[in-house]
Amino acid sequence: MSTAQPLSLRTTSEERRLGSLRVFFAQPQGRAALLGVAGALILVAGGLGAGSTRRHDPLLEAANLSWLRFGHGLVLASIFVWVGVLLMIWAWVRLGRATLRGDVPLAQLRFTVLLWTVPMLLSVPLFSRDAYSYLAQGALLRDGFDPYSVGPVVNPGVLLDNVSIVWTTTPAPYGPGFMLIAETVTRLSGDSVVIGTMLMRLAMLPGLMLTLWAVPRLARYLGGDPATAIWLAVLNPLVLIHLIGGVHNEVLMVGLMAAGLVLALQRHHVAGIAVVTAGVAVKATAGVALPFIVWIWMIHQRTDAAARDAQPAHPLVLFARCAGAGVGVFAVVLGALSALAGLGLGWLSALQGSARIVNWLSFPTILAHIVTWFTSFSLSPVLDVTRMLCGVAMLVILVVVWWRYRHTQRNAVIGILFALIAIVALSPAALPWYYSWPLAIAAGFALSPRTLVILTGLSVWLMVIFNPDGSHGMYSWIHVGLTFAVAILAAWSLRQEDPLRVREWLLGRRPTESTP
Repeated sequence: MSTAQPLSLRTTSEERRLGSLRVFFAQPQGRAALLGVAGALILVAGGLGAGSTRRHDPLLEAANLSWLRFGHGLVLASIFVWVGVLLMIWAWVRLGRATLRGDVPLAQLRFTVLLWTVPMLLSVPLFSRDAYSYLAQGALLRDGFDPYSVGPVVNPGVLLDNVSIVWTTTPAPYGPGFMLIAETVTRLSGDSVVIGTMLMRLAMLPGLMLTLWAVPRLARYLGGDPATAIWLAVLNPLVLIHLIGGVHNEVLMVGLMAAGLVLALQRHHVAGIAVVTAGVAVKATAGVALPFIVWIWMIHQRTDAAARDAQPAHPLVLFARCAGAGVGVFAVVLGALSALAGLGLGWLSALQGSARIVNWLSFPTILAHIVTWFTSFSLSPVLDVTRMLCGVAMLVILVVVWWRYRHTQRNAVIGILFALIAIVALSPAALPWYYSWPLAIAAGFALSPRTLVILTGLSVWLMVIFNPDGSHGMYSWIHVGLTFAVAILAAWSLRQEDPLRVREWLLGRRPTESTP
């Protein structure tokens, strides 16, 4: 028997969907969503010249657009990029005000995330050249090299030509799961940088979908608002532009970590640990959630025993049981992925490669700069000392936080949040998109308006502190000053519409005049 709907019913359903879309776009939040789409399109167009483009781009030459990369063309392309970024930030803040009023349903926010993501899929890498490193590292594995022992420099070719020079000799610091993805992408795309970049971005999209699934569920467990959580942790331009536009594997790692945590909270502990371990196989940072999931598992075991009026096991026995099972799941999943990739644990030693990054997004670098400002010491030896001290402090904090936040499942999630913040702040180096790690967890809590204002300003500042070509402006006081101005205005706008009263000036009224 056929289960197909009659044509009249299908037509009615399509008309209903179209009608709901018309209603959405007719509302202020729908217009804000379209403003964000316009910003994304302008950003992508400007990225052709001002983004993290290839050093030699035959496509631009064939289209007679190479002029966008030099001189006045580059200036014009840069203007397009920054106009697009500012439009997306403006649209995001407008949607934030509406979301906090309760005017934007969760489904509309999810739809808006997809709307803003689609243009990014067609973009050159934005604000980072990491995509080229991913492809070169995948080609190493494809061509029979061990990417945990050698850098892309041993495999000359088109892919190597576009890798940032600082990473050409550095072994891959990513887990076997990600290396399998990178190898598969390069097998499909060959040495085509354009196709490889597009496929790599598509391979990261499941992480965005997992985050869209997990964050609102996390909010329901933690007492937050699911719509606000999506707005802050997923629709955020810091996430979409840097992680999707920049093609970063953080989006996959964060999605797996958040999804695994939700599964653990839903009492699917083995599945949760397995999914988080898959995140570790992308990037090691996801592993910070695993010790806290052991606490969650133990809490559920005690709760189940109490529900049965049974005597719970001794805490040490319970810990040994849950931790032992967790370690077993971790070993099986990571071992299987390592076997599939034909790789060992060499990536763990390669994690130190991030020490090549020097910027004051990390606390050790801030301390080192302060010391050099007031003494005659050079930066490098001071940085070695501050990184060592902050590394020790980070380990102490991780242990203390893990032990301190063990009593309830909400406490365990708070512990994960604090642990991620400690890792980002105290690691030898940090990049703007690293702050998306704790943001995905923090968004699930019931955050005060003041906290949301601060997080808005911080997100915007991190978004615009880098240049579209992947360099950063943290040592240009003009760039830093402009980023603070944009961040403060965005944060202020979350609480007050048009705080500079631009509309009143455009309408010919002074800001002090009252509106009738």
